[in-house]
Amino acid sequence: MNQERLMTILLGPHISEKTATAADKNNQHVFKVIRGAKKEEIKKAVEKLFDVKVSGVNTINMNGKRKRFGQRAGKRVDWKKAIVTLEAGHDIDFGGFE
Repeated sequence: MNQERLMTILLGPHISEKTATAADKNNQHVFKVIRGAKKEEIKKAVEKLFDVKVSGVNTINMNGKRKRFGQRAGKRVDWKKAIVTLEAGHDIDFGGFE
């Protein structure tokens, strides 16, 4: 697999109260990924970037919400969400900067 592609698959973490709870209870972390990413590519990208072992990946295609901008109707961008389950003993710390 191309190393450059692995570096561009993850767009960033998706952080919310729900994802923080999943991280604490189930050792799962949620990422925004490019729309064409496959589960195996996401797994390899997370393992390479964060030096952890991934036990499973679930993906969800999220539809953008329909919004109004004044009198004009619009739509937010569609995106893909990846829920990554880590093996026991591994963890990713996004807020541990000192």
